[in-house]
Amino acid sequence: MDSQMLQQLGVQASDWANSALQFFYQPSTLAQIAAIAICALLAFALDRLTRGPIKAQARRIRAAPSLLRIIVALRRRMKLVYFVFGLWLLTLADTAAGGPRSSVISVVFNLSLAYLVITVASRILRNRLVARIVAIGAWILAALSILDWVDPVSRGLEATAIDIGSSRISALLVIKAVVVLALTFWLASIAGNFLDTRIKRSEELTPALRVLIGKLLKVGLVFVACIVGLAAVGVDLTALTVLSGALGVGLGFGLQKVVSNFISGIIILTDRSIKPGDTISLGETFGWIRELRARFVSVITRDGKEYLIPNEDFITNQVINWSFSNDLVRIDVTFGVSYDSDPHEVTRIAKEATASVGRVVAEKPAVCWLTGFGDSSLDFV
Repeated sequence: MDSQMLQQLGVQASDWANSALQFFYQPSTLAQIAAIAICALLAFALDRLTRGPIKAQARRIRAAPSLLRIIVALRRRMKLVYFVFGLWLLTLADTAAGGPRSSVISVVFNLSLAYLVITVASRILRNRLVARIVAIGAWILAALSILDWVDPVSRGLEATAIDIGSSRISALLVIKAVVVLALTFWLASIAGNFLDTRIKRSEELTPALRVLIGKLLKVGLVFVACIVGLAAVGVDLTALTVLSGALGVGLGFGLQKVVSNFISGIIILTDRSIKPGDTISLGETFGWIRELRARFVSVITRDGKEYLIPNEDFITNQVINWSFSNDLVRIDVTFGVSYDSDPHEVTRIAKEATASVGRVVAEKPAVCWLTGFGDSSLDFV
């Protein structure tokens, strides 16, 4: 920041402080502050009196999850609701008495109403941290607009900058970039999830092709959102060539395994060697594929354990796909009976038992074989 710019900002801040002191020492201002304090006390008392009945009525409401979250957020801020309503009445009375529109009461009313609307509306977002960040950012912008501080703050942020070569990066540019990129990424995420859900419902595509198209759409939308966001705030995209080269070197050395698993996942989805629902064996792991991810494959074993196996292992290691071209899977069940049992009767009972299982096909019935003579039993499979 230039020294002349700093001096101007210091003079403006000094003038503003002197004006603020003169304003708050006026009798009319002190009276308005006292009225606001009384309104806050009344809002606190009304909230204590009506908290129980309102809570009982809110529990009876049956609505959509998004609407229900807004109702709950509104119920938890009843003190603020009463406070805003009281300020509104004071604003009407002050206006009827010929008071200025920019009085302390009207300013506090506008700030409180903006905070109430923004905090309640932000409850549509499920992530509490994101909702809180959005609420704080939106309320700061609304407060600057209500107080007519947008231009001075913008000039101060624009003056706070650093020069990198021929580029000038100011604090205002960084804030705009963060806000625009967050908004575009959020919209890209919503659009990607919507399209992915629609694609997964399509019965004309194979399961592997659905996953591949869904992931390509999500990655493509995020890339487009990044380009659009940077272009919207005025960033020269030609400067990204150096960054992309450095990123390529970093990927080649530091993220080699990550890139390998990502490329392996694309190969798996393209050649359709495995797909969700397949029964596979990889090393000592035997189970069913639940989901294909960009970095790993989720495999659930018969005992309920879920293994997250890197995609690279399915490319470099031998994989047994029991249902690659046929959905029929043979399962061996070993058991033993006493030497007093009739082997032919044991075989007949075992076949009847397997025929009663719904997942055993009738056109290829189960077989039962005597496999050995154990120390204390006849061994069958």
